[in-house]
Amino acid sequence: MKLLILYRPDSEQATLVETFARDLQRQHDLGSRLELLSLNTREGATTAALYEIMSYPAILALANDGSVLNVWQGSDLPLIDEVLGYMYE
Repeated sequence: MKLLILYRPDSEQATLVETFARDLQRQHDLGSRLELLSLNTREGATTAALYEIMSYPAILALANDGSVLNVWQGSDLPLIDEVLGYMYE
């Protein structure tokens, strides 16, 4: 399982997203299973289009095969425990 966070580092939500990711990593040591991806890059834009992300920031819980388990979109980030529920299923 992998967690992918799509966001714009130059936006007003950047600090919120980066703090969320840092807290998640600090509390649960997800290592390479947590990835922050900038929408300002080609890879980020392509990934957003692939998963049909329309609102940012977006958090995607992905299965090992790349299928989507859950998506949270918009500035109201989920609780860390809600996200972790998908990490340990």
